[in-house]
Amino acid sequence: MDDAAAIELPEDVDALKALCAMLMSHVAEKDASLAHRDAKIAWLEAQLLKLCKRLYGPRADRLSTVVELGQLLLEFATQLEARPLELPTEVSAADDDRADARRLDAKRSGAHGRRRIADLEHLPVRTVEHDLPDAEKPCKCCGQMRTRIGCEESWQVEFIPGHFERWHHRRHTYACRDCDREGLGGQVETAPRKDASAIDKGMAGPGLLAFVVTSKFADYLPLYRLENIFSRNGLDLSRSTLSTWCRDVAEIAMPIYRRMADRVRSSRVIGTDDTVMPLLEKEKTRQARMWVYLGDDSHPYTVFDFTPSRARDGPTKFLKDFCGTLVADAYGGYDGIVAGNGITRAGCWAHARRKFVDLEKSEPGIAREAVTLMDALFAVERSIREATPDARAEVRRDRSGPIVEMIRGRLEHWKGVLLPKHPMAGAVQYALNQWSELTVFLNDSEVPIDNNASEREMKRQALNRKNSLIVGSPCGGETAAILSSLTSSCRRHGVDPQVYLTQLLVNLPKTPAEELDHWLPDEWQRRQADSE
Repeated sequence: MDDAAAIELPEDVDALKALCAMLMSHVAEKDASLAHRDAKIAWLEAQLLKLCKRLYGPRADRLSTVVELGQLLLEFATQLEARPLELPTEVSAADDDRADARRLDAKRSGAHGRRRIADLEHLPVRTVEHDLPDAEKPCKCCGQMRTRIGCEESWQVEFIPGHFERWHHRRHTYACRDCDREGLGGQVETAPRKDASAIDKGMAGPGLLAFVVTSKFADYLPLYRLENIFSRNGLDLSRSTLSTWCRDVAEIAMPIYRRMADRVRSSRVIGTDDTVMPLLEKEKTRQARMWVYLGDDSHPYTVFDFTPSRARDGPTKFLKDFCGTLVADAYGGYDGIVAGNGITRAGCWAHARRKFVDLEKSEPGIAREAVTLMDALFAVERSIREATPDARAEVRRDRSGPIVEMIRGRLEHWKGVLLPKHPMAGAVQYALNQWSELTVFLNDSEVPIDNNASEREMKRQALNRKNSLIVGSPCGGETAAILSSLTSSCRRHGVDPQVYLTQLLVNLPKTPAEELDHWLPDEWQRRQADSE
């Protein structure tokens, strides 16, 4: 009461209005400051959670909370009654029975739940006979020789470590003594080698070269580990020698690499992605890049390209003659690549979904609703994976189109209710900025809904980078691109890179230019199947 009496308020109405306006402005500024502080705290918390997930969390893009997803659709359930979403449901009793049966089979297969080893018919068989010594075959009771009445059989899988062999090549030379006596010359002729050496006057045979390349670029073993493995088996080789052999193989395979790149550029749809590949320099490593380009089903090759930086010059050069659809992430450099070149750019729904998963803690309700709707899109895609292009286009138009429009409406709504600096606002804006690219798949049945195939190839490059750490030179980066292209294309077709590379190194140096296409991985696999 005393405080109120101490305040002297003006008697004039206009003065009172001015005082109230000033106080309201002060309160609004304070509220804005608090809102800005809260948004900053939320952004920092989101960044912390994102880093913690990257370091310690699961790699899968899943929401951390398990809820009944159907209840998240209450606000727009009426719009989905005609076309129900294919959402994850609770596990049924039949699923429980099947799970119990699998667990029972695992128990029956051996101690500690070991899986039963199946289908070993393709392995060579070595029979080991276990018989009684001749001294123990007579009967211990009467002394008569006992008769064999049966045999107990069991199977065992054994591993025989690889070994090195020295191949001593002796090329015999012949001459005609009669012609030599008559002064007509000795008519000397030396027998040709049955198998040409892959490296001129080189010590390594084709099988050894293929094993080094396969271990390095298909199994991601760094060369220093191969050096130790070889040493344990009696062959001392330095990693510099192994690195030189990889470069020699890359130079031999260069014509095949260029043909694969030409065929990828003839695709209607190309998927691309890139990752860091540290390049060694004098003072510090440079953040060079490794790019991947995946051809479509008519041009099924995976081609890598190494560039010293992430500048758009590399993709621009590689895609110079391409005029189809490029499936990529939101990297801004692609804008300059596709502009004016007749290239259509398609976006990746997996990237858009991942933004909401990473920021789940900042706004769980929005994250779950967005992920639910996007999962419905992926469910539609799984149902038409084996469909014809025409059938796929029809299903996308009838089922995916309404879901996409619903997502657009929710994004616009969230954009209006979220503060501009709220972490979740970034995920919403990312999807809206990429909207034209994200909807390309609705009008082209050959365009995938995501770019996951390219990302999987980049993860394999990350394994190689983790083990090898750096690229020693631009020449080494080109070598990695060529050999990664060969081994990844082999993986795409289910081809054993060891067998393929061994035959390639034996035959490619003497193959005429018009027959080089026979040694593309898929063509080679087809010829192998026809010859069997």
